[in-house]
Amino acid sequence: MNKLKMHSQDLIQENISKIRGLFPACVTEARDEVTGAVRLAVDFDQLRQELSDEIVEGHQERYRLDWPGKREALALSNAPISKTLRPIIDESVHFNETRNLFIQGDNLEALKLLQDAYLGQIDFIYIDPPYNTGTDFIYKDSYAVGADSFLRETGQRDDTGGRLVANPESNGRFHSAWLSMMYSRLRVAKFFLSERGVICISIDDDELDNLLKVTKEVFGEKNFVTNFLRQKKKKPSFLHGNVGSMYEYVVCLCRQRDQSPPFSVDVTTAGKKYPFNNAGNSLGILEFPAGSVYFAENSAGYSPEDMSEGNIVTRLLDPLRIENHTNVAPFRLEGEFRYGQARLDEIVKAGESITISKAPFRPNHIKSGGEIKKMHNHLSPATYDVGTNEDATAELEALFGICLFDNPKPTSLVRTLCKAVTYDQPEAKVLDFFAGSGTTAQSILELNAEDGGARQFILVQLDEVVPEDSKAKAAGYTTISELAQERIRRAGTKILKSKSHSNWNRDVGFRVFKVDTSNMKDVYYRPDEMMQTDVLEMVNNVKEDRSAEDLLFQVLVDWGVDLTLPIRRETLQDKVVFFVEDNTLIACFESDITESLVKEIASYEPLRVVFRDNGFVSDAVKINVEQIFRQLSPITELKAL
Repeated sequence: MNKLKMHSQDLIQENISKIRGLFPACVTEARDEVTGAVRLAVDFDQLRQELSDEIVEGHQERYRLDWPGKREALALSNAPISKTLRPIIDESVHFNETRNLFIQGDNLEALKLLQDAYLGQIDFIYIDPPYNTGTDFIYKDSYAVGADSFLRETGQRDDTGGRLVANPESNGRFHSAWLSMMYSRLRVAKFFLSERGVICISIDDDELDNLLKVTKEVFGEKNFVTNFLRQKKKKPSFLHGNVGSMYEYVVCLCRQRDQSPPFSVDVTTAGKKYPFNNAGNSLGILEFPAGSVYFAENSAGYSPEDMSEGNIVTRLLDPLRIENHTNVAPFRLEGEFRYGQARLDEIVKAGESITISKAPFRPNHIKSGGEIKKMHNHLSPATYDVGTNEDATAELEALFGICLFDNPKPTSLVRTLCKAVTYDQPEAKVLDFFAGSGTTAQSILELNAEDGGARQFILVQLDEVVPEDSKAKAAGYTTISELAQERIRRAGTKILKSKSHSNWNRDVGFRVFKVDTSNMKDVYYRPDEMMQTDVLEMVNNVKEDRSAEDLLFQVLVDWGVDLTLPIRRETLQDKVVFFVEDNTLIACFESDITESLVKEIASYEPLRVVFRDNGFVSDAVKINVEQIFRQLSPITELKAL
């Protein structure tokens, strides 16, 4: 049986494999000077020769975004980790039924652990990262990735030492530190998005310019959508030395912009008129097919003429004959139109009305109703009923009696953005890896209750200790993640008591996981370093304090299986056996497993099965396992840990 790797992907080796597919002569094998291990490596001289017509050599001037620490951030984003996600059932809500996740821990590590299961599966990402104001806290990542082993470094690093540091403006790398933190996370997050997926990032003036540059580099300039202008205050703040500040921004990009539909939070009203003419637009020509326009006049004839008036430009280019209120033959109009010919053809094909009441001609499109209305990029209480930070404070006060967070985001902001990109995806998956107070979770629950959707959320929040002098500390909370979880619980209870859509599944739960060290002892990853005297101690390669549930979820992470699938725990032949969504995966981590139990498990014809490598009653049974499955369930993928 093959062993599970039990660590996240090594993206460097994956990228080298992709290069080998394009330029096989440029990839060779190299021996690590420290470990002696042989790995794929790129012959960069040969690669430069392959790309000699295009590559920019040396230190010539070029257009690019660069900063101290960028290469280290790139290496960090690619480095695998030997960590796991451990379930915390006591802190979860409806653990066995819910499809939502809340993960405590460093978000870069969490993203790496989730990437196999959710690669290309996320439809909407919203993040509100720490603003780089000179006083806020930001993530401080260790770039000391030794050549000896990524797994050694990331598997044994202290989880609490220096994870968060202040980033004062006096820091010589003030902007660089923030960019490195964002760059590594965005590079990993990009691959979570589906082909039509969208990411929205809240930001203020301080790092807007840098964020625009780094996101366009990661996602591609052609996938930039817009920079939403968001009203954050009802009245301006005059702390700024020159102007009163009322706005901040939401930077929006797509994974593949040509695959993403128009953003919309509303539909057209039946019978509403939309004029074709729009003064100031580019001059164009539209051809109206025969019988496509309803005229107020019953019968009439017109010769080509200029029908411009005031600031409206319209010219009739063809003779026109009207009979029974409609045009007998096709005719063309020239003007400054809001529609192109392709859109006009769609309107005609859909059988929607186009009317002209009189000369000079001003065609109107009469909406049949129910069509999506493309939104604009101004978010405020007056436009899309998007609340301000004062509204966000009021929301938290309504749940806790006091506001336990500084500058929270209103649920209406995330709810509006999510609805705009998932209105036709009721089962969309939503990710927020800077969860903060848990605004995104509450927003998704509210939106589902409103329209009957079954959107799932995945939240990640560092288990950051709240300040000693904070209201949260006084209220008895220890960490930000603890506070966010409590908010989701309270919001869920409140939403369940409110009016909701009849089709809503009423899922307000969430499974809680913690990023932790691997369940496996060092012998699992570095058996060649074990001394002969350690052999007896290392017969069991699983740490003593880890449960069967811990092992199960590390297997799900390693195998890339959805962490929200239903899990059933059964006893077969006096052994505990886990069934993940019936026969999607069956796991048994017991010892003394017999051939009879193996045959019973095989009879379920599961897609995947995993056992402990040393869990069989004898070597003979272990040897026969693969043969048993080949006979009884040849579709099963079999692995051991």
